[in-house]
Amino acid sequence: MTIGVLTSGGDAPGMNAALRAVVRCAVVDGMQVKGIRHGYQGILDEDIIDLDSLSVANILTTGGTMLKTARCLEFLKSEVQDQAADILRKHGIEALVVIGGDGSFRGAAELAQRGINVMGVPATIDNDLGCTDYTIGFDTAINTAMEAIDKVRDTSASHERACVIEVMGRSAGYIALYCGIGNGVEEMLLPELYDGNEDAIAERMLATRAKGKNIYMIVSAEGVGDASGLAGRLKEKTGIDTKAIILGHIQRGGSPTCMDRVYASVMGSRAEALIRDGKRSRVVIYKNGEFGDMDILDSLMVRKALPNDFLMMSRKLIR
Repeated sequence: MTIGVLTSGGDAPGMNAALRAVVRCAVVDGMQVKGIRHGYQGILDEDIIDLDSLSVANILTTGGTMLKTARCLEFLKSEVQDQAADILRKHGIEALVVIGGDGSFRGAAELAQRGINVMGVPATIDNDLGCTDYTIGFDTAINTAMEAIDKVRDTSASHERACVIEVMGRSAGYIALYCGIGNGVEEMLLPELYDGNEDAIAERMLATRAKGKNIYMIVSAEGVGDASGLAGRLKEKTGIDTKAIILGHIQRGGSPTCMDRVYASVMGSRAEALIRDGKRSRVVIYKNGEFGDMDILDSLMVRKALPNDFLMMSRKLIR
C-alpha cells in the first residue's frame, strides 16, 4: 500500500512529531509513504516526494513542519477537488493522512466524498476543534505565550502601567483563557463572551488602581480585535499609561513541549494504524482522557465551547 501525508493550514509545534510517527509506523507495517509538500497546494502542483524512516530523522524536536504548509483558497472549488483526487490516484496514493485544523479537515472531507481514504490528525494552536479536547501545538503555544506575558508583567510593574496583550486563537478564546489563568491577569477578553463594554473595563482599571494595585494586565484573544486601539482608548478614559503588545507568530514557533511531542506521536501512529486496519475517513481524537477516532464528516459537525468550570474559577481568581 502507498499512503500520502501532508500538513496544511497554520503550522503548529508537534506537526513534525505526528509526521514522523506516521512515516515510521507505516514503514514498519510495509507501506510506501509519499510526502506532499505545501499542503493541498502541493497536491495540485504534484510536489510529492518519497519518505522513509531516515527522511524524518531529527525532526521530533523542531517546530514548524518539514513538509511546509500553505493555505490554498483554490481548493474550495469543486472542480479543483476533483482534480486533486485524480492526482492522488495518479500517484498511486491509496490513503491520505492530513495533519491540520478545521479548514484542513474540510478539504479532507471533500476528498473522502471523492473516494479518497483520508485520516485526519488535529493540529492547531487554537484548540478550536469540537471533536477533540486536545489539538497538537496548543500546549506549546500557551507555554510560549505564558512566558512572554510573565516578562511583560515584570516591565509593566516597573512602570506601573496597564497592558493589553493580544494572543492568537482566531475566533476561539482558549489561548487567552489558559494564559489568563496561568499568568494571573486582571482581565480576559474572549471572543465567545466579550460584550465590547470598554467603559466597564476602564472602571475596573480605576477601581483596581484605587485599591493600591498599580498594574493591570489584560489578555485579549485576537478574535476580539484592535488591541492597539483598545489600549489607546483605555488610556484616554483612565489616564493610566496603557500599552498594547501583540505576541503574534512567536506562539507558532519553537521546540514542542513534551506533551505535544508525545500526543502528536500517539495521534500520528493511530492514523497509520487506522489505515492499516482498513478503516476509512476517520479523525484521530483525544476525548475525556482517551485517544480514539470518529467519522470525519461527523467531526466537522461538533462545536466547541469554553469550559464553564474554568470560566467560573477564573472569575473568582481575578481580583
